[in-house]
Amino acid sequence: MAPRTEILAGVSLSLSGKFQRQGKEALNGLRLWVDYVNEAGGLPVGLSGPPRPVQLITYDDESRIERAKEHVLRLLTQDEVDLLFGPYSSGLTRAVAPLAEAHGKILWNHGGASDAIFQQGFRHLVSVLSPASDYLRALPRLIKQKDPEVRRIVILHATAGSFAAQVARGAAEGAKAARFDLIRLIPFDSPLQEPIRVLHEALKDEPELLIGVGSFDDDDAIVRERALLPGVKTLAVVAAGLEAFYEELGDPAEGIIGPSQWEPGVPLDILTGPSSSWFVSAFQTAFHHEPEYPAAQAFATGVLFAECLRLSGTLDDERLLAAAHGLETTTLFGRFQLDPVTGRQIGHQVLLIQWRSGRKVVLKSPHPPFGKEGKGDF
Repeated sequence: MAPRTEILAGVSLSLSGKFQRQGKEALNGLRLWVDYVNEAGGLPVGLSGPPRPVQLITYDDESRIERAKEHVLRLLTQDEVDLLFGPYSSGLTRAVAPLAEAHGKILWNHGGASDAIFQQGFRHLVSVLSPASDYLRALPRLIKQKDPEVRRIVILHATAGSFAAQVARGAAEGAKAARFDLIRLIPFDSPLQEPIRVLHEALKDEPELLIGVGSFDDDDAIVRERALLPGVKTLAVVAAGLEAFYEELGDPAEGIIGPSQWEPGVPLDILTGPSSSWFVSAFQTAFHHEPEYPAAQAFATGVLFAECLRLSGTLDDERLLAAAHGLETTTLFGRFQLDPVTGRQIGHQVLLIQWRSGRKVVLKSPHPPFGKEGKGDF
């Protein structure tokens, strides 16, 4: 068999099922990265030979664990990909990571944020996004800076998987650090069938800050009942970070806060890859809408692979992994640095956004990088 002339990349993504919004965004981000690389002539591998184009193989896992495992195994054993991108969602990422580990292949993780992923001892895992426990950790302190009299927080979270529980844990730890008097976590089954009952339970504690962490549809259901929450000063849900959140809800989304891994207007000193403005413009030209953070994190994962390839000069996974662990840089997605022991992403920081007049406004984090103290932009 003749040696391969292209770099073969593969991914199993949720193009149908409950994660399809994010999965389709991520796929568009990867497609744009492939076009970006190929239009520049490809990627050099080592010092000899011409740059190689990238070819992307895509399978739809239907948001199902067994289908994702089936596809990843096929990518590893039949397609024999050089580059394996992870799926979207923590549950799917956690399910396929052992397969990549067993084959000594790096799983380039752009879509799995649960802290549990980094507690399994996987070596062959490179993650670009902040872990789930950081999603809303900064929010209680931000709210306290705005209103020191806020003292009670209730966090509603889905029991399915580990992602929601980790987000809830991080928010609760943030509330403890901010010295909230009452911190209560209320689990619920997803999909959320009786949001009114769950909200009535939450209101027993008269929270000023209420957080919802579930699927997109769970968060949607909670916000649709916000008329029941006149005493709640601040309502936050994870789904609020997506444009689709406002498209679905309209006016009830006004004032809602949520986490976002990336927003295009945040200034960055980019060291690796194209600028955010280039990415947004190219994405809009290709797909006729503005990119959201699943697209940005997928594109940035490709950029980081290319940088590790440049540094290592080889497609050998062990040397690529060593390059990733030694890399500290900034892409359009933000800072990148891996914890040398756990592989957890420690460079990137989650943003907090709030919907105002139909647009997302980035709130200043009380924990900005480089030790500069900031205040909430309310």
